[in-house]
Amino acid sequence: MELPPDILLLGAIMLLSGALTGILAGVFGVGGGALMVPVLYEVFGVMDIPDTVRMPLAVGTSLAVIIPTSIRSYRGHLARGAVDTDLLRAWAVPIIAGVLIGALIARYASPVVMQAVFVVVAGVNALKLISGTTRLNFATEMPQGLILRAYGGLIGLLSSLMGIGGGQIANIIMTLHGRGIHQAVATSAGIGVLISVPGAIGYVLAGWGQADLPADAIGFVSLLGLALFAPTTVLTANLGVKLAHSLSRRKLELAFGIFLLLVCARFLWAIVAG
Repeated sequence: MELPPDILLLGAIMLLSGALTGILAGVFGVGGGALMVPVLYEVFGVMDIPDTVRMPLAVGTSLAVIIPTSIRSYRGHLARGAVDTDLLRAWAVPIIAGVLIGALIARYASPVVMQAVFVVVAGVNALKLISGTTRLNFATEMPQGLILRAYGGLIGLLSSLMGIGGGQIANIIMTLHGRGIHQAVATSAGIGVLISVPGAIGYVLAGWGQADLPADAIGFVSLLGLALFAPTTVLTANLGVKLAHSLSRRKLELAFGIFLLLVCARFLWAIVAG
């Protein structure tokens, strides 16, 4: 049976978006949710999926795709010895707790507030990275004890509410505390694994039995979206890792600063568009 041209076009868009997402994951240590969520949202709209489930379906599917993408990216950075594994261990439990708390708060808190917070923090860090100044740093080293774990909880909380893998937020925190951009990117790739696994499971459970979902969905995760996005993201993630380590510190700072500004613009558009 011949497939309709619009279905073929949507499939091609998702495959290409997946390839770009994988490169972003490798270069910047992010999960790519800032790119995947709007693409999936528009694709689901063309597929006539009701507005009542479009956004959570896009977020849940994005988190599911981030799982293999982040694992591939993390392993690539780990092989190059760039990951702060001690920091990951310290953040593991607080991040997972933050993800679960965020899933509960998301029912009541306005996402606009959280998006606005992210835009402010990410915007400041983007300007810092692009300008090359160290005046905006909070400190020259990461804190210890409760403050360090509180940062982990904050990463999980904001990521859960905003539907992203957490790499952007972890990158911001680490670079504002004097960590080099290469180590921040590498360690942030591991953050995506910690956030996406409980996040995707949570969206599956939250959407279980929900009306108006497409036939391919398991809860708020579209198996079709997962099947089209995941292969190309995994294939290109290692390419992004190689690209990240081939760039000088200054070039990577500039690239990530520009990337953060683009993400800020995306969230500002979401706020303005309502």
